[in-house]
Amino acid sequence: MKDLYTLIMAGGSGTRFWPRSKTKKPKQYLNIFGEDSLLQETIQRFATFTREENIYIVSSATQAEVLEKQTPMLPKENLIYEPIGRNTLPCIGLAAMYAERENPDGVMVVSPSDHLINNTELFKDTVLAAAKIAEERDGIVTLGITPTFPATGYGYVKTAEDITGAEKIKQFKVERFVEKPDETTATGYLKQGGFYWNSGLFVFKVSVFLKAVEEFAPALYADLRNIQADLGNPSYPETLDTIYRAVESISVDYGIMEHAQNIYLVEGNFDWNDLGSWESVYQTDKKDENGNAGAGEAMFLDTKNSYVYAEDGNVVAVVGMEDVIVVKDGNTTLVCKRENAEDIKKIVEQLKAQNKDQYL
Repeated sequence: MKDLYTLIMAGGSGTRFWPRSKTKKPKQYLNIFGEDSLLQETIQRFATFTREENIYIVSSATQAEVLEKQTPMLPKENLIYEPIGRNTLPCIGLAAMYAERENPDGVMVVSPSDHLINNTELFKDTVLAAAKIAEERDGIVTLGITPTFPATGYGYVKTAEDITGAEKIKQFKVERFVEKPDETTATGYLKQGGFYWNSGLFVFKVSVFLKAVEEFAPALYADLRNIQADLGNPSYPETLDTIYRAVESISVDYGIMEHAQNIYLVEGNFDWNDLGSWESVYQTDKKDENGNAGAGEAMFLDTKNSYVYAEDGNVVAVVGMEDVIVVKDGNTTLVCKRENAEDIKKIVEQLKAQNKDQYL
């Protein structure tokens, strides 16, 4: 599809991946499972069916150096820098203003930069099925992941009418988006059926999305138009900085998806993991006969079900432990129970509060 555009959102801070994830090189720029970073793997995934000149990335201005180093395959003008993070709706809206200049009726796929996705061919087919709905029905489409357990870390999408017809991949109208549930509620969703995990992947015509922004977030729409009007001018960086810092921080789910009526879902059955923490890396990684996993020079003795990352030039040995995560990176070392992996971001908050930027 020549009119297909991709937006990769790469401005996150990845605090739950400290100490490897740092301010100038957060999670999406790390090579978690191979030689390439998560961002580079995401670009490669989309480049199989999107022209590279149609791939945009929105990131933080503080990450410009590492982003440009990792993306020599993309035009520099496709790298969009937010002066400050304002959540997903302003981020997507800003990129849509860029894409609109090229083709207002082009179809845009929005993707996080740090997800692990296998079954690339099935992923491609699923995205193109969503693009067809976006083009033919003027719909805003989300890719819903078939849930395999009652997860409490994801939002859910409740489907309504089945519109699959003769298509190979299941497709639905969407009834509603729901916030992250507790375990009892999530268990109920799975028993009831018709609920999918919200993957954070969206597909829409640029014109249709901007019309929704105008309807449901008019103040943001006006600000984005003022930013767009100055694109290409010497004053643009100052205009962007001034206006963008003042816009409301709001997610696309809350700002658009929970209100619009033209919302659809395409079922995603490709292997998917949002890699939200070191625990999710452990769960995904290959393990030895004792359930241990890791990268670098990791040594295990009388240890089970643990994960170790050792930076090049370091050896990390774990003795007599079970269910732990150990990460050695530069001047920082993390040791925690796997069950507490979500709390790592609290350490980052403490370091920020104590102005210990040398560890961030």
